[in-house]
This record gives sequence, C-alpha cells and structure tokens, in this order.
Amino acid sequence: MNAAATASDPLADALLAARLFLISPKTLGGMQLRGGGPMRDALLNAIRDAGTRLRRLPAHVDDERLLGGVDIAASLASGRAVHQRGILSEAAEAGATLLLPMAERMRDALAGRLVQAFETDASAAPHGWILLDDGIEAEERPPRTMLERTAFHCDLSQSEWRDSVELPKAAKSTTPADVAAPDAASLTALANTAAALGVDGLRPLIFVQEVARANAALEGRKTIAERDLTVAVRLVLAPRATQFPQTEDESAEPPEQSNDPAPDNDTQENTDPGDRALEDILVEAAEAAIPADLLAQLSSDKAKRAAQSSGTGQKRKSALRGKPLGTRPGLPRGGARLALIDSLRAAVPWQPLRRRELGREIDEAGANEQIIMRREDLRVKRFEERAGRVTIFCVDASGSAAAARLAEAKGAVELMLAQVYVTRSEVALIAFRGEGAELLLPPTRSLTRARRALSELPGGGGTPLANGLTMARDLADMIAARGRTPSLVVLTDGRGNIAADGSPGRKQAGADADAAAKAILHSGYEALVIDIAARPGPHAPDLAASMGARFLALPMADAKMLHAAVAAATASANKAAA
Repeated sequence: MNAAATASDPLADALLAARLFLISPKTLGGMQLRGGGPMRDALLNAIRDAGTRLRRLPAHVDDERLLGGVDIAASLASGRAVHQRGILSEAAEAGATLLLPMAERMRDALAGRLVQAFETDASAAPHGWILLDDGIEAEERPPRTMLERTAFHCDLSQSEWRDSVELPKAAKSTTPADVAAPDAASLTALANTAAALGVDGLRPLIFVQEVARANAALEGRKTIAERDLTVAVRLVLAPRATQFPQTEDESAEPPEQSNDPAPDNDTQENTDPGDRALEDILVEAAEAAIPADLLAQLSSDKAKRAAQSSGTGQKRKSALRGKPLGTRPGLPRGGARLALIDSLRAAVPWQPLRRRELGREIDEAGANEQIIMRREDLRVKRFEERAGRVTIFCVDASGSAAAARLAEAKGAVELMLAQVYVTRSEVALIAFRGEGAELLLPPTRSLTRARRALSELPGGGGTPLANGLTMARDLADMIAARGRTPSLVVLTDGRGNIAADGSPGRKQAGADADAAAKAILHSGYEALVIDIAARPGPHAPDLAASMGARFLALPMADAKMLHAAVAAATASANKAAA
C-alpha cells in the first residue's frame, strides 16, 4: 500500500454514507451500522435532523402486522372481514426508512419477507432500511440476503468521540439522475478493483456506480470525477473485501523481446497506462479503508465462517416446543397445539358466504353472530428446536503414551462440559486398549461424574482400533435413536494391531478398522480424526478418508488445542446441517 494512503475515519465515512443513502435511498437499499454506542445514536439523530423519518420495526413482528391482514378484533365486532394495514405500507406512505434493531438476530423468514416486499414493488416500499448490528463476534451478522442488498456496511465500533455530528451538506440543484453514468474506462477499473479485493457479484458494482453518481450530485456536479470513484470504492467495496489485493512480483522474469516492428500510434493509445493508473488509485483507496481486524479475520480464514452456535445439534421441526415458526393447517392432535388467533383469522373472511349458505340473515351490527368454523380453518402451531449434541471421544489408550493421551482427553472433556449449560451438549468417552474397547463415560453433563470416571485409568497393551470405532458407532446409533445429534472425535495414530476378534496382526486389524470406519461413513455421522502421534504418518489420514471425517494432525496437542479443534469441527457440522 502506498505510504500516502491513510486510514479513513469510520465515523466520517458513516456520515458521508448516510448523506449519500438519503440522496438515493431506494437505489442504495440501506445501511448497516455495526457497533452500538453514543456515536451511533448521534448518527441516527443526525439522520433525523436531516428530515428523514425512521420507523422502528420490532424484531418479533409477525406477518400480519408486517404486511397487513385481517383485524381479528374489528372483524369479530362487525361480523365481516376488516383488513388492517401493515408496517411496510404505513412506512411507505409516510416516506419513512425502516430502522431494524438487533439485526444480527433477525430471523431468515423476516429477512425474506422484507426483501420480497422491496423487490416486488419498490414504489410501495419504505425508503430503504438501516440495520443496527450489535454483534460482537466476527460471525454475528445480519442475514446475508439483507447485507447483499445494503450498499453501506459501516463499523462504528472503533470510531472516536465527537462533540458534534452533522451530515455533509447536499447540493439542492443536482440529483443522481442528472449525473451521467461512468464511462467504459471507469467501469473497467471498478470491475478490476472488485476482482482484486475478491468482491463477487454484480450488485456491489451497481452500488459503486450509484454511489459515485450520488457523490457527484452531493457536490453539485453532473459528471463523475476520480474522487467520486474513490469514495464509492472506499464505502462499498472495501468493507466487502475478502482478500488482499495482489501486488505484482518484482522478481518475475521480464517479458521476452519481440522482433515485431514497433506499434503505431493507434496501438500505443489503446495500451495507454492511464486505465491502470486509475485502477491503482482505486485499489489504494480501498486498502486504506479496509479495517485492520477484517484483514486479520481474512488471514485466519474466519471471514467466510457462517454464524453458527458451537456445540448445538441439528435443527428439527417440533409440535411441542422450541422456536416458533408460525402455523400450518391441521388438527390439534398428537400433541400439536391449536393456534386460536390464526384459526379465527382464517375463518373470518368466509363468514358472509357461509351465513348465506346456511340461510342466515347478515346483521349490520353482527355483534351477536357466532363464528362459523370449519375443519379447514383450524391451524396448529409449529416450532423448531435444536437436538442436543453429544460429542463422543474415542481415545487410543494403548502403548506408552496412553497416560498422556487420556490426560489430554480429560482436559478437553472438562473444557467442553463447562459450556454444556449454554450449548445443551453432552460428552462421552470411549477408550480402546488391550483386546477391546470400554465405555468409560456414558453421555453426561456432570463435570463431577466425568472427573471421577477419568481419575484412574489404566493404559497400555495392543491397539484394537476396529473395536473402538465399532463401539463409538453403536453409541452414536443409540444417541441418534433418542433424538440427539452425535459427533465422533477419534484420537489415534491410526495404526491398529488387534483385529476385531481379538487376535493380533496388523493386516487383519487394518482391514477390520477400515470396515468399521466405512460403517461410520455410511451412518452419516460427523466425525473428526486427530492424529496425536509424535511423528504423524499416513495411517490416520487414510482412516479419516475411509470414515468421511475431517482430519487434524496435532502431535503436540493439549487440552485447549483439542477443545478448539472439536469446537471448529462442531461449527462446521452445524453449518452443513443448516
């Protein structure tokens, strides 16, 4: 990066982004304001002072209140269907912008409703949205569908205190529609800059163009200048960067000399380095605006990790408990709960027709009329719950290193148990040594019980790897049959020397272990093989391949490293299940 490039001020960029967003709210979609605090509140007040109405959208809003629907109370009072307006139509009529608090916890269903409403009829939608993101961890983010349609991603967590916060003044005589679109050279430079930053998709490029036009209109110009492009790149592409811009290798071999005659003037004009110079300027502007913590996340490959809850099991539908998912037509039997309000809402629109079918007169007041319910009106509640996760540690306790391996497993088990009350997870421990395997610790959340079971464990003898894997699969089958989600963590060097029938011999032991590993693969359980041998060899990776498991070589593993590896594998398993 050029030494002349200086890091941008997060609050100044957010103020400029807010002004550009207010100039063209529906084209730019919205803003994401990450990091709570007084500066974010001051920014929102500045937006209000600029004349923008903000309509707060409750996180628990249902579809009827969001999109409009039947007003149950008014309908029951009048005897006819009375429709109510939704928040989206009210905000659109008032020319307001939606304010979405706790956006990092927004349900995917609500995000889908909002996106559909904005893209179906933009003229009848509110003037964009502002996502208030209070996430702390890197993976805590609003739904991707919202972020993709939000032009500005502003992080105010590192902004400095200011006594006064005001939006930049806007020129009244010029609008983005009056500004000419970028020329072909500028578009090429923008596309190359996006590619250098690893920004995929066409929507960011559309945002960049519109931001450049809005910035030109902000300054009262009708043509796009270089500074408009740099502002657009800094505000739109830099926060979306997923890689470092690649610099040219100065040690690369120079191109071979050509014996062709020198190009004429027209060819020289076509290869003018001016476009490249513009691209360099845009990349430099983006580098100066990329947050340092984002680059740290990219270097550790955390930026692409989806938001997942470490230690939780797979999602499943339930009729009794869990996170509400709305309702569906059905009868309240088999434990299903009747959704009374939704059932009435389904029946109310049909009351006039049903009364005419029964030959009843329709009373204008309708207050004493009974609601005519039918089977198809009934709605039952739906829930989604996460199955409890059980992590099964299958530890090679053979040989002289058994004590150290079991001590590491014990530490990892204790670290995981410290989180069970948050993640609803359990742990189990299987040790294989001598001629067979033994379940040392059944699935439990009790730290006291785990410590008691792990306090005195003998080790040594042969390596019955096949028996250990078979017992782990059997335990996983039992756990899955009880409605929980098992995952396997196998700590071994992969070199078995005791066959499944207890007879010695590496050849037969290897064949039996491979068969047991493929049985786990066919069962579909998530698994992780950790090679803790002093000198990792090919046996453990081959075992992981037969098992369809992830593989990790940790010859110097301790309890914290094992716990981190298991947590990473669990998060990846949750992502795949989702």
